Amino acid sequence: MSTQALPLSTIRAIGFRTIIIREFGRIIRIWGQTLVPSAVTTTLYFVIFGSLVGRRIGEMGGFDYIAYIAPGLIMMSVITNSYGNVVSSFFGAKFGKHIEELLVSPMPNWVIVAGYVCGGLLRGMMVGLVVTVVALVFIWLHSHHLQVHNIGVVLAAVLLTSTVFSLGGLINAIFAKNFDQVNWIPSFVLTPLTYFGGVFYSIDLLPEWARQISMVNPILHMVNAFRYGFLGTSDVSVAGAFAIMLVFAVGMFALAVTLLNRGSGTRD
Repeated sequence: MSTQALPLSTIRAIGFRTIIIREFGRIIRIWGQTLVPSAVTTTLYFVIFGSLVGRRIGEMGGFDYIAYIAPGLIMMSVITNSYGNVVSSFFGAKFGKHIEELLVSPMPNWVIVAGYVCGGLLRGMMVGLVVTVVALVFIWLHSHHLQVHNIGVVLAAVLLTSTVFSLGGLINAIFAKNFDQVNWIPSFVLTPLTYFGGVFYSIDLLPEWARQISMVNPILHMVNAFRYGFLGTSDVSVAGAFAIMLVFAVGMFALAVTLLNRGSGTRD
C-alpha cells in the first residue's frame, strides 16, 4: 500500500512510533554509555556525600542526609540524561545528513519534536529507575527507607522535568554547528544550575540574598517538587514549581517547532 493511500493521521503515527523505536534501540544498543555511567556516578555521590560527609552533617530538613539527597540525585541524573540523549541524537542526525529524510517526510514538525522528546523521556526514565535502585540500596545499608509521600507528584515532576530538558537538548542541537557547541551548554550552564539547584542542601542554610538568587534557578523548583513527592518537604511552593515546569515545557515545545518550521540550523 502506498503512502498516498494511508490517512495522514496514520502516517504521522507510524513516523512518531518509528522515531521512538529508533531512539529506544539506540539507548539499549549503547547501554554502556547511556545507563551505566549514571549508576557509577550516583554510587560515588552516595559513598562520598551520603556515607562520609553525611555522617558529619547528620540531618537536613528533618531527614537523614542520605535520604534527603536521594531525590535530588535521581532528578540530577534524569535532567542530564534527558538533555544529553536528545542533543546527541538530533545533532548526530544533522551531522550525518539524514535529518533531511525526516524534514521532507509527510510528518509535521511537531510530530518530529514530540518523537525526539519521547526518546529523551525514555532515557530519562530508564536512568532514573536505575539510579533509584542504587539509592534504595544505599539507604537500606544505612538502615533507612526512602518513603513516598505522593506518587502522583513524583511521576508528574519527573515527567515534566524530563520533557523540559529533552526540549532544551533539541533546541541546543538545532543551533549547534559543531560538537563543541553541543557540549558548551551542559558544561557551563546545566552543570552549575544543577549543583546550585538544591540537590545537596536546603536553601534555608543560605543567607537571604543567596536564597533570593537561588529562587531564579528553575532546577531548584524541579528538584524540590520531586523531593516533596518523596519526603513531603520542599523549600519552594510545589504548585509554583509545577507552574514553572508547565510554562517551560509549553514554551520550549512551541519554540522548537517554530525553529524547525523556519529551517533554523537545518538548512544552513
